[in-house]
Amino acid sequence: MTGKSKTYNERVNCYACKHFYVTWDAQMPRGCRAFGFKSAMLPSIVVKQSSGAPCMKFVQKEHKGRNG
Repeated sequence: MTGKSKTYNERVNCYACKHFYVTWDAQMPRGCRAFGFKSAMLPSIVVKQSSGAPCMKFVQKEHKGRNG
C-alpha cells in the first residue's frame, strides 16, 4: 500500500505509517504528524472514534535495508 487509504473495515497499523512517531510525553506517547496531534492511544483509533472512518492519511513506511 503506497499512499492509499485502507478500506473501511481494515485496521490501520500506525506503526507501519510514516506519519506515526513516539513522543517524549509520558501522558501522550504516540503522535501523528499528518494530523498534528499526540495521544495516549494509537492515532488511528482516535481518528476512527472521532470521525467514524478509518485514517485517510496512512502512508506505508519505506523500509531501508540493513546497510542504510
